[in-house]
Amino acid sequence: MRSLILCVLALSGSLVLSGADKVAVVPDGASASGPFSPGIRAGDTLYCSGQVGRTKDGKIPENFEDEVKAALDAANEILKKGGYTIEDVVSAQVYLTDMELFSRMNAVYTKYFPEPRPARTTVGVAKLVGTAKIEITLTAWKRPAR
Repeated sequence: MRSLILCVLALSGSLVLSGADKVAVVPDGASASGPFSPGIRAGDTLYCSGQVGRTKDGKIPENFEDEVKAALDAANEILKKGGYTIEDVVSAQVYLTDMELFSRMNAVYTKYFPEPRPARTTVGVAKLVGTAKIEITLTAWKRPAR
């Protein structure tokens, strides 16, 4: 009976810890006022919401490479706020409105990620928010401290 009680207490403690271990990550100057968080840290994993490339004044750059850089910079701000780095990224999803832009996106993307680069899926889509041509979602993971 004592073992059963200890087991139940241990499990209930784990459940409480798991629920408390999900934290919104909002970079300085960003807002979590929409129906989603910029990032969610759950345990040792950080999930970054899709980021489009915007300038500081909220506009989409006309130059595509600048748009890619701005999207990656925005995602990197979420990583930093959550205590992660670009080296911690294990997976990326890239959405392009024009797959002809794939090689131009790659030229910027490969400058951001060191080897081994994260697993990645690139998908062509009909439309993104506003005039955005790219949206990038990242997942980062850190080995638990021992």
